[in-house]
Amino acid sequence: MSEKKLTSSRRHHLKSLILSIAQNWLQQEEKDNKAAKEAYMAEHCPAPDMSGDQAALMETCKKLHALIDTVDEERYDIHAKVQKADKEIEDLKIKVVDLRGVKKPALKKVRMSADSMLKALLGSKHTVNMDLRANLKQVKKETKEEPVEAAGDWRKNIEDKADRKKMFESA
Repeated sequence: MSEKKLTSSRRHHLKSLILSIAQNWLQQEEKDNKAAKEAYMAEHCPAPDMSGDQAALMETCKKLHALIDTVDEERYDIHAKVQKADKEIEDLKIKVVDLRGVKKPALKKVRMSADSMLKALLGSKHTVNMDLRANLKQVKKETKEEPVEAAGDWRKNIEDKADRKKMFESA
């Protein structure tokens, strides 16, 4: 299926369609809640009986107090469950923050030499020279004592020239 960009009229039409469906759902839910409430009231709260004497009235009061006690117990239990759920939600929110982490601002990339970085960290009083080549000592190559051959030993001449070339490059 090819993906096409929604035009504004199409988007408006879809939005109004979704809103009308949601409105119908809300109305249906309201009707269902009203019917459930009426059924609950019919089941748990019978119509009052006004005829009778004092003994019948006392009996009705006892029944009402018993119902009030059961409702209070249910309310207390539900309140405890809600508090427990709220605490779990708070713990989960904290875990989400821990896992996601706090967004840190992006730092600018700065190119610095090692000397300027040390000056920035230690201050301008403490300057450190990073010239490591000055501390190196020149090492002379050990030559094997070979019996003196002909004066035209080309390997030895090349090694001597290479040593001299290195001395001039490092200085």
